[in-house]
Amino acid sequence: MLYYALVFLVVALVAGVFGFGGISVAATGIAKTLFLIFLILFLVSAVFGIRTRGR
Repeated sequence: MLYYALVFLVVALVAGVFGFGGISVAATGIAKTLFLIFLILFLVSAVFGIRTRGR
């Protein structure tokens, strides 16, 4: 998932350089959303990993 967030970030940067503002804004929004989902899933898995390791 982090890979796809980085891909959309690169797409947004390239689109911004070439002047495609709408595509750049959309790709940036998708990249932000994917990164937040990745971050939430990472934190949940880290918390559950610590909980199960303590038993």
